[in-house]
Amino acid sequence: MSKYILAHDLGTSGNKAAIFRTDGTLVGSTLFEYPTYYPKDGWVEQNPDDWWRAVCQSTKELLEKTKIEASEIGGISFSGHMMGCLLVDKKGNPLRNMLIWADTRSKKQEEFMISQIGLEEGYKKTGHRLSASYSAAKLLWIKDNEPELYKQGYKMLHVKDYIIYKLTGNFVTDYSDASGTNLLNLSKKEWDEDILAALDIDKELLPDILPSSAVCGHLQGEAATALGVISGIPIITGGGDGSCACVGAGVVGEGKAYNILGSSSWISAATKEPIFDKELRTFTWLHLDENLYTPCGTMQAAGYSYSWYKELFCQEEKQKAAEKGINVYEYLNQEIQGSPVGAKGLLYLPYLLGERSPRWNHSARGAFIGMSPSTSKADVSRALLEGVSLNLKIILDIIQQDIHIDEMIVIGGGAKGRVWVQILADIYQKKILLPEYLEEATTIGAAVCGGIGMGAFVDFTAVEKFNKVVETVLPNPANQMIYEKLAVAFESSYRGLCETYELLAGI
Repeated sequence: MSKYILAHDLGTSGNKAAIFRTDGTLVGSTLFEYPTYYPKDGWVEQNPDDWWRAVCQSTKELLEKTKIEASEIGGISFSGHMMGCLLVDKKGNPLRNMLIWADTRSKKQEEFMISQIGLEEGYKKTGHRLSASYSAAKLLWIKDNEPELYKQGYKMLHVKDYIIYKLTGNFVTDYSDASGTNLLNLSKKEWDEDILAALDIDKELLPDILPSSAVCGHLQGEAATALGVISGIPIITGGGDGSCACVGAGVVGEGKAYNILGSSSWISAATKEPIFDKELRTFTWLHLDENLYTPCGTMQAAGYSYSWYKELFCQEEKQKAAEKGINVYEYLNQEIQGSPVGAKGLLYLPYLLGERSPRWNHSARGAFIGMSPSTSKADVSRALLEGVSLNLKIILDIIQQDIHIDEMIVIGGGAKGRVWVQILADIYQKKILLPEYLEEATTIGAAVCGGIGMGAFVDFTAVEKFNKVVETVLPNPANQMIYEKLAVAFESSYRGLCETYELLAGI
């Protein structure tokens, strides 16, 4: 059996290719970027040809970089961005660009779905709110606005599903990606006949659903040549990037949880049964292990808040960081240590992009509250990180109504900043676990799928070989009371500004 697994993570900005040994060692990785198109306000598209070019080029580049022989690759697996809609014909040819997860043009179709199915009924069936964010509404938009093209449609695919077709000739998806369509019955783990009937969507438009670790076909000759890999090797289905990140973080058993700190941020856990929040504040995906679920809450502007703040207000800090030869975030984190816990009562509401869970308020906006003449730049920087963390704590509290969580695995670029990690530990009052790889979780999740499909691993606990915990950050009990008071003020501030948000939305 070959000792190498090739994993591709087709993200929003590009494709990251990585090669792992079956002992969990990351041999090498490379990134091939591709464009995203914005034809109109709210329209966000990608060209499938760009994904294919990225997969081919990154594979060849990675093999050259690592000096691994093509014959040594034992299987290929995938992670990919979720909630998109790509319509292809019978030959697998894309009929238009894909409407990706960020596309929100289908607000009218969202309203139609809610009128036909009901918001609560849709949530109970799919584990998600019926929304323009998901695949179903995007498919209905094509049906309503490009009817001739819709009639030519043979299958609706996600990004990784299209690449799998290019490699194998098979139209398939996996349970995790299917759970991001608003069309899957989460409890039954099958396309929901009632929803399809209510929306007048032909079930034949949807691909077959396979486990993420299933061999969905074998690499065909022409595609093998394009990648520079030997034909006939197994192609493993893989999963949506959120579920791949869950596995890559090490959350492969009931009760485990993780928090990813990227531009957006989410908290997710693993459970044996789907979790349905009475107030529809959180949502639930299917795990890569189709016997598990991943309840989740996502906020929009986590690391994005810090990036926005850095670009708008921290030109002097950028210059000083450059003079010291350090990253500007590292410089800001050093400065934050000069501000007391609670930032002298300064609050930041992190709603620059509106908010998903738990607010579900598109009109919400960011705000700093509590400034005084004694407020320093370090206080503002600290308040920003504390505000994002307080918002995440609300999501954590909702999830904890159904799941007991003792410790939190934290991954993503934000986890590199130990000041932020300590703030999270203190606000959550939980032990924070940091794995070796903070930004490879999606490719690791895909690689574990690949290893299981190849027969190298028995189950998803194999991730323990890939991403071991290397550091533990303990909460400081002395800071608990301060953050509990801040949490009350944080919630009160949001509630008090809701009417103001609506007034500002019309300007």
